Amino acid sequence: MDYKKQYQNYTEKIENWLKHYTAYDDCPEKVIFEAMNYSLMAGGKRIRPVLSLAVCDLLEGDYDAVLPFACALEMIHNYSLIHDDLPCMDNDDFRRGKPTNHKVFGEAIAVLAGDALLNRAFEILLEEVSRDKEGCYYKSKAASVIAGAAGASGMIGGQVLDISSEGRAISLDHLLNIHRKKTGELIKASILFPAELYDAPDIIKERLVRYAENIGLAFQIKDDLLDYEGNSAVVGKPTGSDEKNKKSTFVTVMGLNEAKEFLKRTVERAVEALEEVKNSDFLVETAYYIENRDR
Repeated sequence: MDYKKQYQNYTEKIENWLKHYTAYDDCPEKVIFEAMNYSLMAGGKRIRPVLSLAVCDLLEGDYDAVLPFACALEMIHNYSLIHDDLPCMDNDDFRRGKPTNHKVFGEAIAVLAGDALLNRAFEILLEEVSRDKEGCYYKSKAASVIAGAAGASGMIGGQVLDISSEGRAISLDHLLNIHRKKTGELIKASILFPAELYDAPDIIKERLVRYAENIGLAFQIKDDLLDYEGNSAVVGKPTGSDEKNKKSTFVTVMGLNEAKEFLKRTVERAVEALEEVKNSDFLVETAYYIENRDR
């Protein structure tokens, strides 16, 4: 199966499971479910859960065991986007070619929709951990990887560093620290949790972590490049928002050409990490996809 077809195969499974997890009946509070689904089902790339399924294939695992965790992680990612777009954060009006959540439902419901997605994610994780005694230990380790990546030492910590750095010049090391946490931790979790779930050998975990750390960084470098020179109609949101919010980026810190070279080297390191790892072709292709994507 070629790369695009395999990617589509993964995303179809993910979409079906996400719809299952966020289905709702008519009820007085249905606006919160509408707001949750508005952002969650808005046509994102699903790169994180796709990576999880690719690692599942690498380890010859079972999709049904991995998908609940992958969907929970995707919900956490989407809650963070809803909050990231709020006026108190980046104050963005569009995402994925549509008005942002708070522009449609108002700030209060947008905050609650993000909260609800985060809570639903942990409901799913706990349901899986408690489902059977036999796999409880490894499921707990997988859930812990996701929880840690989303927390104050992971994604949220990176967001704090990002906010506190607005309007001032920062070093490349500081910028790397921001995005290893803000963007990189959830991407790394999407790759590491299946390895924990299936108790992969340490050498495989080490190689997957090296790969994950580099593609997480590559993803953010590419985001910065798209914000600087991308087509807003293709990207799905106005470009130039980093400059508007006075944020340091890999382009402003390194310069455009050096940022492009840094992206190339980072992708090369990701690919090198998977040398001699069986069933890793899709992950290798994903590294190049991240480098060359236009949205």
